[in-house]
Amino acid sequence: MGGSLSAVGRLIVIVLFDDVDLLDVTGPPEVFSLARRETDEAAGYDVVLAAETMDPVTTGAGVRVLPDTTFDELATRRVDTLIVPGAVQVDDQRRVHPLTDPAVVERVRQLAGRTRRVTSVCVGAHILAAAGLLDGKRATTHWSTARQLADEHPAIEVDADPIFIREGDVWTGAGISACLDLSLALIADDLGETVALRVARQLVMYLKRPSGQSQFSVPLEQVSATRRIEDLRHHILRNIAAPLTVADLAAHAHVGDRQLTRIFKTELGTTPHAYVESARVEVARQQLESTDATLERVASACGFGTVDTLVRAFRRRLDTTPTEYRRRFRTGAGAP
Repeated sequence: MGGSLSAVGRLIVIVLFDDVDLLDVTGPPEVFSLARRETDEAAGYDVVLAAETMDPVTTGAGVRVLPDTTFDELATRRVDTLIVPGAVQVDDQRRVHPLTDPAVVERVRQLAGRTRRVTSVCVGAHILAAAGLLDGKRATTHWSTARQLADEHPAIEVDADPIFIREGDVWTGAGISACLDLSLALIADDLGETVALRVARQLVMYLKRPSGQSQFSVPLEQVSATRRIEDLRHHILRNIAAPLTVADLAAHAHVGDRQLTRIFKTELGTTPHAYVESARVEVARQQLESTDATLERVASACGFGTVDTLVRAFRRRLDTTPTEYRRRFRTGAGAP
């Protein structure tokens, strides 16, 4: 599905390996092909899929993809943009683990040395990190593996919210579909926002999404190492409409207010108030997605009290409003 190794155009190399996320591989070529169609330039983008051999590669979706070239054949080529997709394994408890094959990491390190611009999509950031290409930089990845990236690579400033981050000539993208946003941003950087906007219209998508990927994450999946915090988390969910002040939570945990705050800071990296608000936003999100409940009812059921408080929390946490969130994400019987 890729291009040929022609001498014209900007050479974009997408790294191909077993279990790679299919959309990470197929999304960018679609975007770059539209850019060529929307411009009058004779030389557009020359996108190729590169793998260790020319054998078919089986993606994580089970679909086999044929490489256009091998890594060795690229040894003498100057690459304009290197795109590193991600791959994951999911364990029995549905926890996601990014794959970082040492052989792939080494190939990426070699290619990056002769590439103008290095990018990653989704958990591909873990491959860039393993190759030492993100040290001292701010980067993003899929929200589900952001904490792991930060823990394993303390030299990286991990920010899980942006759809993509640019640090000089290194770009990192967030969740899987962010490969489209990242590709549009690369086009805007190369050809200007007017061209990128025309491509975005063809794709029927935003040139720039109105908010980050935190609107898709699940804050309640934070895992604590202590039974006390786990009990508190469940208590918060069972009593989400209650006041849930620091004093209330401390009394439930049989500790003092200050000790409770220290526990939350140590175990969850946040304050009790911030965690309760995060939990309330999560429950409100679920109601907005799946029910026709009024904002007043959602605010009351989730412990916000007033619609104004609900709106402020959504703006603070998700950079959007409850009404806009429901419009974009409502599912099931309540969907328009």
